[in-house]
Amino acid sequence: MLSDINSIKITEAMFSTEKFPVISATTLIKETIESMTKFNIGVACIVEDSNLLGVFTDGDLRRLLLSHQKPFPAIFADDVSTYMTKAPCVIQKDASILDAITLINEKKIWDLPVLDSNKLVGLVNLHTLVTYINSQ
Repeated sequence: MLSDINSIKITEAMFSTEKFPVISATTLIKETIESMTKFNIGVACIVEDSNLLGVFTDGDLRRLLLSHQKPFPAIFADDVSTYMTKAPCVIQKDASILDAITLINEKKIWDLPVLDSNKLVGLVNLHTLVTYINSQ
């Protein structure tokens, strides 16, 4: 089974960029949260010209709310780039599903942007990977 997983490319199990929030650096926090809610996913990818600049996650939002003494309406009016994770963990599109699972496990994260060089081409998360493997 492990050798089979190692031969399956991540592109077979990833979400395309139309299936998760892909936003600009000037998107407001409020709009970012609305987009994450619309897609029912705990991450938004921040891009410029398809290049990944960072990610903003549910965890980033929790840490933001606990660490800043601004009123919620003021935080919601800030650009997402102010609080995004600027060097997120990523995986290249030619990697295997096993590579993705290993990285997710090592970094203790749920979501992993998929890149072609620095261009965002998709997203995988632990749930979709497990679902994909179970369907095989």
